[in-house]
Amino acid sequence: MEKEVNKEKPREPSFAPTSAEASAGKKATAVPSEVPKERRTEGEEELKKKFEECQKLKDEYLTGWQRERADFLNYKREELERVEEILKYADEGLILKILPILDNFEIVEKKLPENLRNDVNIKGLLQIKNQILDFLKNQGVEEIKSVGEKFDPQLHEVVGEVAPSEALAKGGKSVESGIVIEEIQKGYKINGRLLRPAKVRVTK
Repeated sequence: MEKEVNKEKPREPSFAPTSAEASAGKKATAVPSEVPKERRTEGEEELKKKFEECQKLKDEYLTGWQRERADFLNYKREELERVEEILKYADEGLILKILPILDNFEIVEKKLPENLRNDVNIKGLLQIKNQILDFLKNQGVEEIKSVGEKFDPQLHEVVGEVAPSEALAKGGKSVESGIVIEEIQKGYKINGRLLRPAKVRVTK
C-alpha cells in the first residue's frame, strides 16, 4: 500500500523585512540630534587656535609699529642734536657770510611800503629774517645798539657826520656832538666779542 504523501500548499514568498533588515533601515534613516562631542571639541580647539594666531599677529604688528615709531623719534632727536652741534661750532667766517643776507632783509623791510606790510607773502618772506636772527642768537650773536648811543670806536665805524641842525630836524631835539644819529649797517657781537662794527653817522 502506497504511503500517502502529505502535499502542502507552497508558501507565498514574504516581502516583509526581517528584524535585522528593519533594524538596519532604522539606523540608516535616523538623523543625529547633535554633533558628536569629539567633533565639537576638535572644532572649538581649531577656532581657539585661529583666534590665538590672530591675537599673536595683532601683538606682533602693534609691537612692530611701536618700535618703528620709537626708532623714528630717536632718529629725529638725534638729527636735531647733530644739527645743533654743527651750528654750535659754526665759525665766525660762516656767520660773517650770513650777515649780508640779513642786511638785505633789513634794507627791504625799511623800504617796504606800509600797505604791503600786512601782505601774507611779505610776512612769509620776513619770517626768514626772523629765522636767521634766531639762528644767530643761538650762536651767541647779538646786535650792537647804536642809534642814540655815544660813539664808541670799538663798536662803531663812522661813515658820515651830521650837522647839529640836521640832527635837530631828525630827532626834534638838540643832540650833543658824537652821538650816533643814524645806523647805515647793523653791527654785531659774538659771545661778547666784536664780530662786525656798526656803520653809523654821528653828530659833529
